[in-house]
Amino acid sequence: MNFPRIVLQNSKADAVRRFHPWIFSGAIKQKDPELQEGAIAEVFSASGDFLAIGHYCGGNIAVKILAFEPVTSVEKLFLDRFHRAYEVRRQVGLAESDVTNCYRLVNAEGDGLPGLIVDWYNGTAVMQAYSLGMYEQRSQIVECLQSVYGDRLKAVYDKSATVLSKTQSTNQYLLGEKSDGVVQEYGHRFSVDWEEGQKTGFFLDQREHRQLLAQYAKGKRVLNTFCYSGGFSVYAVDADAEVVHSVDSSAKAIALTEDNIALNNPHQVEHESVAADVFDYLKGCDPVYDIIILDPPAFAKNLSARHQAVMAYKRLNQMAFDKLRPGGMVFTFSCSQVVTPDLFKGAVMAGAIESRKAIQVLHSLAQPADHPTSIYHPEGLYLKGLVLSVE
Repeated sequence: MNFPRIVLQNSKADAVRRFHPWIFSGAIKQKDPELQEGAIAEVFSASGDFLAIGHYCGGNIAVKILAFEPVTSVEKLFLDRFHRAYEVRRQVGLAESDVTNCYRLVNAEGDGLPGLIVDWYNGTAVMQAYSLGMYEQRSQIVECLQSVYGDRLKAVYDKSATVLSKTQSTNQYLLGEKSDGVVQEYGHRFSVDWEEGQKTGFFLDQREHRQLLAQYAKGKRVLNTFCYSGGFSVYAVDADAEVVHSVDSSAKAIALTEDNIALNNPHQVEHESVAADVFDYLKGCDPVYDIIILDPPAFAKNLSARHQAVMAYKRLNQMAFDKLRPGGMVFTFSCSQVVTPDLFKGAVMAGAIESRKAIQVLHSLAQPADHPTSIYHPEGLYLKGLVLSVE
């Protein structure tokens, strides 16, 4: 196949040779004049050496690399990547599990398909394309999913308009139609709204951390802040907590939480949902909790907002420390990609200093195995977490 060509500046080829999957616009020396956003292009060094092939994106990240060797069939490349992604999920005990039927199948650069997310919800695959080039591969993506899952695939929902320009894309079913949306995670049942909910409908990346919470929640008073659809709350009530409070500023999120508690809670644990600003709630509540979960949305989506985000993490964690009973625990997280693990830990430590309490780190957490990162792409690590014991 003949692809358009991109030639890099003399000094800019080394990052590609180190297998970093992004090429920035400043690295480009020249490109074919007919090259359009979304096209697949081959990348060469100034001396003419082949370097990579990828989607031309046209922005600051000019190329998202699909492969570092010549490609004769894009269709075969995608099919191989999808089957490899499925095999990884099978190896880690998710793809053919009896207790979990929802997980991430494709995690962008982590699975060699930059710009693409695919989450599996018990027969429905929900995709989000973060680049025009990947969006234009929709038909190929459906074929790959059919090859991987066969008759188990009932529907494919494209939710790319949420992350791409709506002039470029439309949220729609590419295959099948909507199901009841009830999935199972470690035996817990959740109703997932991938059409209207956040991201692809459910925060699959917190699965292992919800399971960890269950180990500590029995007989405890638990506060789940920024609860969204109540994932941590469900695990707490199923673990026979004494009482669980769920707080989110969104009334729709609170309704989702109530639905999911109703699907679970075999011990009939006392549960209360509150639609309120989390900072206001923490400011006004009494220090009666044994465990507080802090799982806010990204406080910073770009570098310019990073300092403000770090200050917000500091304040949030300090407030939580002050609302615990002696010997309590905090599960605290950041999903802000631009806030590094060290910055996040530093913000939490600053909040601890202000609280003047003795605090121990019990667990350092990150995204799970179905959200893998490439060792060559540290930017793919976005989820950070700490489990803390507070005197």
